Amino acid sequence: MTTKLLVLSIYFLILFLIGIFASKKVKSLSDYYVGGKKVGYWAAAFSARATGESGWLLLGLTGMGAIAGISAYWVVLGEVLGVAISWFFMAKPFKRESDSYKAITIPDYLDGRFKPTSNLLRSIAATALSVFVIIYVSAQIDTTGKAFESLIGIDYFTGAIVGFLVVTAYIFVGGFLAAVWSDFFQGLMMFFGLIALPLIAWFSIESGSEFVNGLRAIDPRLLNLWGTSHDPWINAFTILGFAMIGLGFLGSPQIYVRFMAIKNEQEINKGRWVAILFTLLTDAAAVTIGLLGRYLFTETGQDPLAVLGIGGENVLIVMVEHLLPLTLVGVYIAIVLSAIMSTIDSLLIVASSAITRDFYQKIFHPNLANNRLGRLSRVVTLLMALLALGLSMAVAVLSPDRTIFWFIIFGWSGIAATFCPVIILSLFWKNYSEKGAIASMVTGFLCVPLFKFVVQEIAGIGVYFEKLDVLAPSFLLAMLAGWVFTKLYPAKKVSKTS
Repeated sequence: MTTKLLVLSIYFLILFLIGIFASKKVKSLSDYYVGGKKVGYWAAAFSARATGESGWLLLGLTGMGAIAGISAYWVVLGEVLGVAISWFFMAKPFKRESDSYKAITIPDYLDGRFKPTSNLLRSIAATALSVFVIIYVSAQIDTTGKAFESLIGIDYFTGAIVGFLVVTAYIFVGGFLAAVWSDFFQGLMMFFGLIALPLIAWFSIESGSEFVNGLRAIDPRLLNLWGTSHDPWINAFTILGFAMIGLGFLGSPQIYVRFMAIKNEQEINKGRWVAILFTLLTDAAAVTIGLLGRYLFTETGQDPLAVLGIGGENVLIVMVEHLLPLTLVGVYIAIVLSAIMSTIDSLLIVASSAITRDFYQKIFHPNLANNRLGRLSRVVTLLMALLALGLSMAVAVLSPDRTIFWFIIFGWSGIAATFCPVIILSLFWKNYSEKGAIASMVTGFLCVPLFKFVVQEIAGIGVYFEKLDVLAPSFLLAMLAGWVFTKLYPAKKVSKTS
């Protein structure tokens, strides 16, 4: 216990130092929310990937590999494709347009793109962003509590509060730069930790054929790329749901604010390869850890959940504790917390910007100068963090059997379904109208809870939508709503005057 706490203390100290150092660079609202748009490609790429993956990568995806087998690699394919499309085809035009509008938030970008005559578009965007970001942050805080409880033996609620205090402290001081620099540091830890663990585990196995035969003996369905169900439609919807997780990389605000913040388009050319390689290696390693853990720690006929926890989410923890010396166990605890905190910090900055910049300044006090918002932005960050903490505590009490995967994916899907269709259509369809954008956001926002809590409960078809999950259908309907309402309410053409 002492060794683990010592390693964690060093890790937390580094984060605090990053926050203090970043605070010296924060001299304006732009600095606090987008780092003055001077972020380099290494930091932007690692920060975007660390933010996009979160605790679900180390606990959720590893668990999925243990329970779903090799079919979980469809998640890897979907995420790599999503990241590649985002960096290759969307990052540059988004950077170009957001810079031309002098945008420092996603609602800023939308306001510049559509030039609305009222604040309705900005209000909807900021509201949707605030709601789902709070849900997503609360899911990450929940994961923090679970991680402390599983890895150190600290009470869940105490662990969640400790993690909350640490991450809130360094972003309260340093803002976006603290988030980016800490994400870079934490992303490096995640990268090397995930790559190293399956290699270490592999050396405890005599041969590849022994591994494959062992998995086949435990459950032959683990080796079926097309799923573990006897129902082919269940497998099809499951695979589609796995692959469609990558849709969230096509415009989610917590990721796209990195494109706003990056120095220039040349940095995007360099950063895209870093982001794609990071995604491919870490995601593949996470699924492989799950498979290796299932082979090493479960037996034929044994309930894997009894050994590896709900959803197999303790597989990484079990592997670390059985295969590594105590000091390295402490390092892996820090790596798990890195995955979680690298998402919490970015999300809180995005939520704070929605309230401070998009509501308080742009809607209610349009003449207020940016330099008068510094203190308010920090207070709002703290209040949003406290709200997320309260929600995570409530969910922990009301839903003790929840899995990390569904809680995090629900928040992730809500943000993605609300904003990704709008970002895609606004970049690639010049006739896309303000009414179309509003329809897309409202549809995506409402469809996520609709599919989760209503459609999935319908007898007969609900089980298929449960496997598909909420992002793909919500995303599709949001795109369709944007197209329909743009056709019904086209953008007004601005007449040119001499």
